Amino acid sequence: MKLVTVGTVAFDNIETPFGKADKVVGGAATYIALAASYFLKDQGIVSVVGDDFPKGTMDDLRKRGIDLAGLEVLPGKESFFWSGRYHYDMNARDTLETRLNVLLDLDPVLSETYRSAEYLMLGNLDPVIQAKVLDQAEAPALVAMDTMNFWMDSAMAKLREVIARVGILMINDSEARQLSGEHSLVKAASSILAMGPKYLVVKKGEHGALLFSKERVFFAPALPLDEVVDPTGAGDTFAGGFIGYLAHSGDHGFNNLKRAIIVGSAMASFCCEKFGVQRLLELNREEIDQRIRQFVELVDFDIELV
Repeated sequence: MKLVTVGTVAFDNIETPFGKADKVVGGAATYIALAASYFLKDQGIVSVVGDDFPKGTMDDLRKRGIDLAGLEVLPGKESFFWSGRYHYDMNARDTLETRLNVLLDLDPVLSETYRSAEYLMLGNLDPVIQAKVLDQAEAPALVAMDTMNFWMDSAMAKLREVIARVGILMINDSEARQLSGEHSLVKAASSILAMGPKYLVVKKGEHGALLFSKERVFFAPALPLDEVVDPTGAGDTFAGGFIGYLAHSGDHGFNNLKRAIIVGSAMASFCCEKFGVQRLLELNREEIDQRIRQFVELVDFDIELV
């Protein structure tokens, strides 16, 4: 197994200024795995759903080469559910409802195939769950993780233990400031890298993404879109494109991580074009390559100093 992703597989109700969608398929692991599937086929999901989760969606995931042996289905229970409303500033949203449902029963036990995965992506979950997965992994080449401010508020000590064990931490700018206690993102990055990760990726939504190592910094803008229909899952889609490209290439050097940032940004831009995971199910490689070329053109320039 090349890549294993641990995270939520869920239903979302979404309201934006441009429309509404009820009970669309979402969840961090779903977005991550779908985005990664355009760069590698040998991957699996570790998560839990209720028997209300549509078999058609499972078939769609399998068609993308995503192994679901690690997706536990609990009879008589409902899948994780989230409901939210976005404002005209799509970087701001209100959570209207969260129902953990089967997520309360998530206690991942990795099969031998999953334990030996070369790449491990820890989606946003309780750091206790993330640590249980790490304890079962057999020396992966690279571990990346996402987290959020909720765990910083409620489980900081355990969260820092997990952060110390991963190669790449992926969080947004407000989370980087909270985790580090620093307002400057440069100082925040220095503080976070001292906690253990080799690299930090700071996701800034429509304002792009930053990649930090102890010696270098790289910034990639987000692609300007004519219309953003639904930004839900864009950060997870970014992570999926990023880790999928790295797993495909096998190169973890800073220059290749810069390429992975561009790939992740391109995938995230597609995610925003329709509600839920629909756009990710419709993509083809030609569209992705064209979108990546647009990013290259966006940041490529010549300058002559006089």
